[in-house]
Amino acid sequence: MPTLNTPSDSTRPAYLNATTGCVGLWTQTLIPTTRDAPGDAVTPSHIFLARAGFVRQVGAGIYNYLPLAWRSLRKVSEIVRQEMDAAGASEMLMPALMPMELYADTKRDQDYGDLLFSLEDRHGRKTALGPTHEEVITDLMCSALTSYKQFPLNLYQIQTKFRDEARPRAGLLRCREFIMKDAYSFHIELEGEAGLNAVYDKMYQAYTNIFTRCGLDFSAVEADAGPIGGSASHEFMVNCASGEDTILVCPDSGYAANVEKAEIGERAWSFKVAASDEITKHHTPGMPGIEGVAEHLGTQASGMLKSIVFQTNEDTPRWVVAVVRGDHAVNEAKVRDAVGAGVELAPEKEAIAAGFHIGYVSPRAALSIPSTLVVDPDALSAASWATGADAKDHHITGFNWSRDMAPLIADKKIQVADIRDAQAGDPSPRAAGALLEERRGIEVGHIFKLGTKYSEAMGLSVLDKQQKKQDVIMGCYGIGVSRTLSACVEMSHDDNGIIWPAAIAPYHVQIVVIKPKDEGVIDAAKALAEELAGQGMDVLIDDRDDRPGSKFKDADLIGIPARFIISAKTIEQGQVEFKARSSEGRAELIERDQAVDQALAALAK
Repeated sequence: MPTLNTPSDSTRPAYLNATTGCVGLWTQTLIPTTRDAPGDAVTPSHIFLARAGFVRQVGAGIYNYLPLAWRSLRKVSEIVRQEMDAAGASEMLMPALMPMELYADTKRDQDYGDLLFSLEDRHGRKTALGPTHEEVITDLMCSALTSYKQFPLNLYQIQTKFRDEARPRAGLLRCREFIMKDAYSFHIELEGEAGLNAVYDKMYQAYTNIFTRCGLDFSAVEADAGPIGGSASHEFMVNCASGEDTILVCPDSGYAANVEKAEIGERAWSFKVAASDEITKHHTPGMPGIEGVAEHLGTQASGMLKSIVFQTNEDTPRWVVAVVRGDHAVNEAKVRDAVGAGVELAPEKEAIAAGFHIGYVSPRAALSIPSTLVVDPDALSAASWATGADAKDHHITGFNWSRDMAPLIADKKIQVADIRDAQAGDPSPRAAGALLEERRGIEVGHIFKLGTKYSEAMGLSVLDKQQKKQDVIMGCYGIGVSRTLSACVEMSHDDNGIIWPAAIAPYHVQIVVIKPKDEGVIDAAKALAEELAGQGMDVLIDDRDDRPGSKFKDADLIGIPARFIISAKTIEQGQVEFKARSSEGRAELIERDQAVDQALAALAK
């Protein structure tokens, strides 16, 4: 055996095993590679994870994680554990089954709607499969937290979650059963070392560390909290052109947010725009959406107003009419923030009973129906607009704000606010003169400042230092572990297959054996594997008695970062062939005693 050239600790990548790596044989594991992808696979991650033998579908949105996938998932999970532990969190495990009565106070079963998997046991008790565990952990803390001296507390779990997606797709990106890390922190103050803000910042840094260690190209962006609720929140997005989410970025300030949260900078507006046309009513029966109506009226969508009716979820609900330009989309979260209350699209029957003509509503409806009227600045810039006629199958042209809404303008009953989805080319909210740019990404992590949303609803309170009863303040922090695996493939692949970052690759090194039945070849491969494992590398030996071309294609497909090729000829010459998965071109011949250094150098990149 050649003398082992032992590198110093400073040259060893941190993700290698601290002691000894493992050595596996292809023939002793299950790696069912295939030439063809499933018929419904369209995303790179779905195609390659299936073709490379990482996953196999059991049912719609339900997958077996085969040995290669499980090895990578365990590595992601271990990185998560190390960083969560370092940030002061403690691991636990909660049940997947949740009694439905836990939702009685928070009403989140209504927020989730059909996404919530629900079932009934033999005794007629209703149960849900947990999509997240805010209610379970809050219920536990109601009996476990009794003193202000117990704060702050941060608990996490890595567990299977369930969401009844109507159309599961894209392999592991949108499943009905998936692996997730969720954490929950508890506080009695916002500021200070024990406060929510300090722990939120620790979680932000922990997430940054996790995704950096996983080898991902990612961005942390401002986000809306959605059905989980709360105030501040950030999403961690893997940057890739095939991403399902839109990210808007200011190139000057570095501001980044998802499209649901992205703010828009100052835009000029005024009610003082003189009318240029008289109002004309048009019959528009059966028109196919706003584009069809615009064409019929001889205008464009940007020359129309879109009026959407919402209802607040207050004890005494209010009607809200949100108006944006016809080519823009109303942002429900921004409408909520503008009116200071939760909102939902108006129930159609109730809205019609109140006098709204859904599908044909104009701003003028607020003149006769008590409503909160909120208008986006871009919907105020023209002298003449086309809009609904507040009558079924009719629209009008010639609408003018200063003339037709004069009473509400005079009484200052029209609220102007940013209530639409931002888009590329909009003014940056953080740098004057800069314009937002669009990128694509895949969400892999999300952190929230929940505040007292759940503690108030479920009665989680303690006595503070002054012996006053106080609602506990909470934070929530989630990572899609199985989703991270899929997002990584979306980010890192070529036409031939996956290119794994070394930190979460199922193995660090693959040894391809040419003609394994030749004398001494397998022994040489195992000897090299043991040397590599001695430096903490996980090694897979492809010991199949198969054609070299087929084995090389499989090696590209499964994407292990470093590859050695051993044959009787190279053994005789005291050499091995080496190729990094990320490199183009042919493998290079190197001296056998350089193999360990070559592998470490390749992994370090």
